Amino acid sequence: MAPKKKQTEEKKKKSSKANAYIAGAGTVVKQNITDTLRTNFMPYAMSVIVSRAIPEIDGFKPSHRKLLYTMYTMGLLNGPTIKSANIVGRTMQLNPHGDAAIYDTMVRLSEGNGALLHPFVRSKGSFGKAYSRDMQCAASRYTEAKLAPIAAELFEDIDKDTVDFVDNYDATMKEPVLFPVTFPTVLVNTNLGIAAGMASSICSFNLKEVCETTIEYIKDNDINIADTLLAPDFSIGGELLYDRADIEKIYETGRGSFKIRSVYTYDKSNNCIDITEIPPTATSEQIIEKVVELAKLKKITEVSDIRDETDLDGLKITIDLKRGTDPEKLMKKLFKLTPLQDSFSCNFNILIAGSPRVMGVKEIISEWVAFREECVRRRVFFKLSKAKNKLHLLKGMEKILLDIDKAIKIVRETEEEKEVVPNLMIGFGIDEVQAEYVAEIKLRHLNKEYILKRLADIEGLEKEIEEMEGILASKSKVKRIIINELGEVIKKYGTERKTKIVSLDAQAYDDYIEPEDTSPVTLFFTKDGYFKKITPQSLRMSGEQKLKEGDEITQIIESSNDKDLLFFTDKAQVYKAKVSDFSDGKASVLGEYVAGKLSFDEGENSVYMVQTKDYSGFMVFIFENGRMAKVPLSSYATKTNRKKLISAYCAKHKLHTVYYLSEDTDILLVSTNRRKLLVNTAFIPLKTTRDNAGIAVMTQKKGQRLFTADIYVKGSLEDEHRYRTKNLPASGTLRQNGKAEQTKLDI
Repeated sequence: MAPKKKQTEEKKKKSSKANAYIAGAGTVVKQNITDTLRTNFMPYAMSVIVSRAIPEIDGFKPSHRKLLYTMYTMGLLNGPTIKSANIVGRTMQLNPHGDAAIYDTMVRLSEGNGALLHPFVRSKGSFGKAYSRDMQCAASRYTEAKLAPIAAELFEDIDKDTVDFVDNYDATMKEPVLFPVTFPTVLVNTNLGIAAGMASSICSFNLKEVCETTIEYIKDNDINIADTLLAPDFSIGGELLYDRADIEKIYETGRGSFKIRSVYTYDKSNNCIDITEIPPTATSEQIIEKVVELAKLKKITEVSDIRDETDLDGLKITIDLKRGTDPEKLMKKLFKLTPLQDSFSCNFNILIAGSPRVMGVKEIISEWVAFREECVRRRVFFKLSKAKNKLHLLKGMEKILLDIDKAIKIVRETEEEKEVVPNLMIGFGIDEVQAEYVAEIKLRHLNKEYILKRLADIEGLEKEIEEMEGILASKSKVKRIIINELGEVIKKYGTERKTKIVSLDAQAYDDYIEPEDTSPVTLFFTKDGYFKKITPQSLRMSGEQKLKEGDEITQIIESSNDKDLLFFTDKAQVYKAKVSDFSDGKASVLGEYVAGKLSFDEGENSVYMVQTKDYSGFMVFIFENGRMAKVPLSSYATKTNRKKLISAYCAKHKLHTVYYLSEDTDILLVSTNRRKLLVNTAFIPLKTTRDNAGIAVMTQKKGQRLFTADIYVKGSLEDEHRYRTKNLPASGTLRQNGKAEQTKLDI
């Protein structure tokens, strides 16, 4: 089939398929959710995991690799810097994403940004700062960049078939699948990524320690990694609170966390604290904002001012102290309450042969060593092939140079040029490749010096080939090459640690316990779910409480800021908060809407509020069908700071009333059939299961329900003994003076 005809038919097929899609637009087709996930979501999720968010064993994500390789092909390992916009534009030949995403990648890899312990891009201009949220980088047209010297280790022998190359997205160029890195870059620089359903968080380690650990591992696979790889190291410095057990757990499993705190100095002459290093997870703006917030809440009273004095010399946050303030005690408080001390969570998730795996440090080093061994073998094999080919040519030339006059005679007596090579092959018994090589020798090279040099090359090549074949046959020789390369990397780029290691015995800052605010307050809770917290001083000066139209106050409780609050809802759930979580209010405002403050479920409303400190006492739940349940308040206490508890009470029966009681008391139940029943809560069994259905207390006939359930006030009923019963359930006693009360009930 002719090419043009074939192309025409393919266009028709595509056009008909497109028309079919257009014709079916807007059609609703039923499809199993599993099929939808398999066909629509799974390819996207795998693309994000494999091609975007998770780094590979060379330590890079595809976006990093495309940028750095473009810079390498542009010759930016040497020479001056060039405009970043130029680099970004060229990178788009490999990276199908927009220029902004590519430039952001360059910024993070740069020295100026300071995010990496060993940056791969040397920058000129404003590239922002990793420790600042507001210090943004300049536009790519203003900044310049080139590759840093250490980037040479990424491309070592990349042109010697050490790694595979694949087509770019439009098949117009080739790009490497991985970099043949000469040291474990995957552990040297911080790498964070969020994919679909998984994430990666790799902390950085000191290059010298990583290389030394790898060397020791190659020599002995049973080493304890923690002996040589002391702890993570970060570009911004800080102090790492060292716990050997936690570090070894991270090294073994690839998961865990450790604490990093800021470094500060006290300036006695100016009575201020200067913070010069902060955790890698924090920014200077976050710290300042948190200190200001704590000062407004009066949780910190020792600070008179805080400001950012960062300049060309680096990060500096200055905290001015009030007279008489102990800086050590203040820093204990700040480390506990602000991001000046923070945790770094590790999740060493790395792509190995296209599959994500969470690995410990020893396993990562093992995978890197295996990868590097393959790179070295491929490099040696590439050189061996080249050497053998060259030797083969020189062997052919050697035969001819031994009788050069014969070769000249053959060339001179050959009538046609195309017959020169075949005649040389016949005359000297060499193959076509050798004959072609000899035929191309220039006349000026037919001298004694040239001939002797070529013969010497043969001897040298034979030795090289023998040596390279020995390397390929010996695993120990390959390992020796890797060890030597790691040693060279240490000499060239090894530096001292930036993050200081502080033992847990030496750090007392984590022992600070925030003193609780026990100041008294009065709590107001309304029928529509509004909450107010008013201090005694404000309450004395206030007038009538402002409420939403139709709303009313249902609970007024004397409390303090250190108490816990429990809000029971009409969806059988309870939400927990602290009194201190709510701001002080006034009588002239509506208060805070609890459902919004605590993020209730849609359509959920609060029906009752409890304040407690020790979770003593119990809850009584009274249902419309006359059942009552009794649950100890301790059932709602949790060890963690959970904000929401489901199954707070039985949801099978419609709730009528809720009470919190510190001791057993009488409750007066009134049914819609005008009967009354006086019940003491001591008769209700206490069950720790929160959603227990309780027991039947007051029987209800068909169409009847509980009308009121109030805490009984002694003496409010005449002959109160007539309303009590020894056996439950009971129907209750018909009320006296029923006519007047019946009218009220009917209303």
